[in-house]
Amino acid sequence: MCGIVAAVSSQNIVPILVQGLQRLEYRGYDSCGVAVYAQGKDAAHSGLQRARSTSRVAELQNQVSSDNIQGGTGIAHTRWATHGAPAVHNAHPHFSWGRGPETAGVARPGKIALVHNGIIENHEELRASLEAKGYEFTSQTDTEVIVHLMDSLYDGDIFEALKATTAQLHGAYAIAAFCKDEPQRVVGARAGSPLILGVGKSHAENFIASDAMALAGVTDQIVYLEEGDLVDLQLGKYWVIDRDHKSVEREVKTVNAHSGAAELGPYRHYMQKEIFEQPRAIADTLEGVVGIVPELFGDGAHRVFKEIDSVLILACGTSYYSGCTAKYWLESIAGIPTQVEVASEYRYRTSVPNPRTLVVTITQSGETADTLAALRHAQSQGMQQTLTICNVATSAMVRECKLAYVTRAGVEIGVASTKAFTTQLAGLFLLTLALAQSRGKLTDADEAAHLKAMRHLPAALQAVLALEPQIISWAEDFAKMENALFLGRGLHFPIAQEGALKLKEITYIHAEAYAAGELKHGPLALVTSAMPVVTVAPNDSLLEKLKSNMQEVRARGGVLYVLADADTRIASGEGIHVIRMPENYGDLSPLLHVVPLQLLAYHTALARGTDVDKPRNLAKSVTVE
Repeated sequence: MCGIVAAVSSQNIVPILVQGLQRLEYRGYDSCGVAVYAQGKDAAHSGLQRARSTSRVAELQNQVSSDNIQGGTGIAHTRWATHGAPAVHNAHPHFSWGRGPETAGVARPGKIALVHNGIIENHEELRASLEAKGYEFTSQTDTEVIVHLMDSLYDGDIFEALKATTAQLHGAYAIAAFCKDEPQRVVGARAGSPLILGVGKSHAENFIASDAMALAGVTDQIVYLEEGDLVDLQLGKYWVIDRDHKSVEREVKTVNAHSGAAELGPYRHYMQKEIFEQPRAIADTLEGVVGIVPELFGDGAHRVFKEIDSVLILACGTSYYSGCTAKYWLESIAGIPTQVEVASEYRYRTSVPNPRTLVVTITQSGETADTLAALRHAQSQGMQQTLTICNVATSAMVRECKLAYVTRAGVEIGVASTKAFTTQLAGLFLLTLALAQSRGKLTDADEAAHLKAMRHLPAALQAVLALEPQIISWAEDFAKMENALFLGRGLHFPIAQEGALKLKEITYIHAEAYAAGELKHGPLALVTSAMPVVTVAPNDSLLEKLKSNMQEVRARGGVLYVLADADTRIASGEGIHVIRMPENYGDLSPLLHVVPLQLLAYHTALARGTDVDKPRNLAKSVTVE
């Protein structure tokens, strides 16, 4: 959600800023912009220059070229609207504007340009104070409050102005700013939103960005700023101070954020590419796992696993459904009580903390604001045993949790998560086995059988992907619909929920998922021939119950679309369409059954002509509450 790129350089930095925005497009955005300090032949030709657009970054690039915007100091931004509609006047970067006696009360351009990710909770109070001082607001954003506040506090040192400004801000922010009176200097701050520092390799360059991907191919020397850090960039040098305003040294890490990961290759969309990358992603995630040992999750895991007596899973969206799936595994295989909470709700209710609980967070980016806040709340309640399943090794979540299993899905660009979900499930299944072993519930024979099944997953996934032509046929039907139901039982109910979420996200078809046994408790009233009912039907202990639920649908004229294991004896006929899965996969069946649901959403979206990778109103990295 939102992206920042900023830089100081001895050369024109605009191409790098725009390229950085292109690499952050996967986060989702509805406007974009760039601002620089243009160094002209004299004062009259120097100053702030800006281009903003509510179109894609490619259009912004055309505008930058047309207006000949160039400069060695600059900031750029992709915005996902929170305060104020997606409109040019609300797009970042923002400039300060004010009135003063020297301009006889006429509005004048200020000195400062600024971009911001996050939400400022006390923006209304600050806005009223600044308007009383003569500052003129041209947007509805909370961000504009920050730039005017900095302008009001500026006294010749932009870094000091930033320190004074952040002391008055309540909320979450990642900020990058510069002042026209101090060329070749950019300052930044972070609290609750990710921000990194990139150390340049030439032209005395230094960078700030919200994601290392923005700097792929520019520098691999990355400093991960910590909560409360402020940074001052100048040509060939930088300083970092912590939340107490003490000078600190942050480790410079070599990070290989490959720009090639953002290339489509032979695929039409990133979502399609990422669906078909799942066999590789699972293989990479399981690489090096030759046996089940607690140390797969980090040093000290053996002691932690012995001390805990329950599990609390915190996650949002797709990650929440992976946690719901894991609950079935953890309780049935490891025999440990497990609770799954929506992270955005958890810290706002009164709960009963248990210090012997293992708090497990699940997040693709490791920067999800709600999940980070929920983790910190759990820690504040005395629950210090923490573990994350995360796709980004350098993320805040990995740094803040005691233990971690880093999945290796690779960069996921499509907003609708696919390979991140299945690799999360793989990591959670490993966690289940490790906890079962620690609790004396995993025999050597069971361990060997589970590991054999996991090693076969890439091949099994390839066989499922081969079902694509049959799924395309289903998608042609779904593209004409405006509503759909998804049904599952037991371990596969969360998979039905994930399937409904995928369809909603990218096709804009209203879809709901239910535990199949709940049909007669209300949802059956919705069933007509215009309401397709997708049913996940593995050959497990609940199959006969599920068949009865399917008959309830058929008796009301509903049309069934069934993903059935080969040995379920469910056949296609009038009002029932069946796709047979290649094999029954037991406990790991959810990883296979979710793939056809991903493909169904993708091909339905294609048929409806929606923007598959950038669905309306959504962002990839949700870094605000």
